[in-house]
Amino acid sequence: MKLTKPGPTWRKSLSSSRRKSRKAHFGADSTQRRIIMSSPLSSELRQKYNVRSLPIRKEDEVEVTRGAFKGRSGKVITCYRRKFVIHIDRVTRDKTNGATVHVGIHPSKVKITKLKINKDRKQILERKSRSKLSDKGKYKEEDVKTGVADVD
Repeated sequence: MKLTKPGPTWRKSLSSSRRKSRKAHFGADSTQRRIIMSSPLSSELRQKYNVRSLPIRKEDEVEVTRGAFKGRSGKVITCYRRKFVIHIDRVTRDKTNGATVHVGIHPSKVKITKLKINKDRKQILERKSRSKLSDKGKYKEEDVKTGVADVD
């Protein structure tokens, strides 16, 4: 669907070009990378905080949901924003010379099972849950049931 006039669903600053999207992604600064490196919350945390995902941080406990290490869980040791990966304490592999190295995993391929809460994180959770709880949409559920909402 191509919109010809600028309107509420049309964003002039957003491009659908593959080249521009990749440039924006890989050329993102550290603050933008923090948002890109977000992980979904586990179902228990999602119920508790009414938030779907959060930017991942050091000392969060996560479980790998995709790839060769699926099912493994551990604590986040580092968030390597430059490479868009995180390192988890129990996700390692042995090199040919015998050294053990941490395997980088993209944050979208893990789910957060336990949050490291501080005052800033608490504020983020409150802000995101408040926006979820606000009444969105044109009609209320009661209006639809009673037939008050007049549809042309």
